[in-house]
Amino acid sequence: MTPLLSRRELIGTAAAASAALAVAGGTNAGTLRARRPLPKSPSEKVALGKTGIQVSLVGMGTGSIGSGQASNQTRLGLKEFTRVVRHAFDHGVRLFDVADQYGSHVYLREALKGIPRDEYVIQTKTHATNFADARSHIERYRLELGVDYIDILLLHCMQKNGWPADHTGAMECLMKSKEEKLIRAHGTSCHGMDPLHTSARNPFVEVDLARINPEGLIMDSQKPDEVASVLEEMHNAGKGVIGMKILGEGRIKTPERKDASLRFVLGLGTVNAFIIGFESTGQVDDILERTQKAIDSLKA
Repeated sequence: MTPLLSRRELIGTAAAASAALAVAGGTNAGTLRARRPLPKSPSEKVALGKTGIQVSLVGMGTGSIGSGQASNQTRLGLKEFTRVVRHAFDHGVRLFDVADQYGSHVYLREALKGIPRDEYVIQTKTHATNFADARSHIERYRLELGVDYIDILLLHCMQKNGWPADHTGAMECLMKSKEEKLIRAHGTSCHGMDPLHTSARNPFVEVDLARINPEGLIMDSQKPDEVASVLEEMHNAGKGVIGMKILGEGRIKTPERKDASLRFVLGLGTVNAFIIGFESTGQVDDILERTQKAIDSLKA
């Protein structure tokens, strides 16, 4: 087991990197890594950076318009929520994104009941800033999800470049929890370019959940190339990158725009997987079919 000092040293390194970034005011691509090769299908397992975690290319999000312990997915009701999750699972989706803020933990527990734990990956999030709250959240989340461990736990909605200083205790808890095998990887979701830049350089961040589409809708920057540049830096650092808001939280509606967004995200070669907030079995079928077509067109 890594001693406590090592965790504190890592946090100190992270804080120093954040300070350096603030002074530099930019990103540093560092050592170039090969672009991620396209999988053969939306359900093919892909490596999530250096975490050792394998996920399906397409995952299911449960936080569309999510706040106050509810989302479009939970508002479907347990029966329909379960039907959508099971349909996605039956068609190869193995990554499920939830959060306390969405109220979707218990819903996912019921939806996946009876499926062997090693057949799916759960990603959830915490707003905790200190050690005690983060520990309490991990224990509660495990109970709500009905699991012994959580695959990926993110610090939720980082909004400034100095987030490591504000979350030192929570970061230490997540690293200790990884040592104890209560979680498998930790990282961030960001709202804003400053925190996104920080996450790219921060050694604590093993996985980042990033907003990306070619139209700049509900993203950290309205300029997709700026976001793509930071995702490339994350990829070069060996971090796992999971895309979200691929369809601009439902604002990208026409078939042509959907297809263009999928081709854009897949064509970056730096996004390991992405989540879509499915609200019906029809949406699952549509996106899986469109993703397959995007893959085929990019390989042609």
